[in-house]
Amino acid sequence: MGIKVITKNKRAGFDYFLQEKFEAGLVLQGTEIKVLRLGKVNINDSYIAVDSSGEAWAYNIQIPQYEFGNIHNHREDRPRKLLLHKEEIANIFFQAKAKNLTVVATMIYFKGSRVKLEIALAKGKKLHDKRDTEAKRDVERKIQKGNYDF
Repeated sequence: MGIKVITKNKRAGFDYFLQEKFEAGLVLQGTEIKVLRLGKVNINDSYIAVDSSGEAWAYNIQIPQYEFGNIHNHREDRPRKLLLHKEEIANIFFQAKAKNLTVVATMIYFKGSRVKLEIALAKGKKLHDKRDTEAKRDVERKIQKGNYDF
């Protein structure tokens, strides 16, 4: 079973401290899978929430309409249901409430022939944390290049 990454949420690592990751299935409609195979999806502003019936939903996943579709094309911005066990949903969102964390989407990928969504418990970074992270990356880049004049 190979994994083929469709897209990653690079902003999530910059805006949040990612703590624990989980894998969830994604319920898709008709032409959405064709668009995903083309790699046209945006998950930068997406987040995960639980409704009153205890089901997990992914919001703000932008999957554009299939250009060769017909009148049965999907809505681009509809909420998409996540396929998780009830115990997993309860565990994830109990941890999120208890530790004041956010649940964000970090990656969409194919696992075999199925589409999976990687979600993570995340804690928001402050501005100074983002600066520290950027400074560490700069130092690592300079070390890789061999420029040691700090």
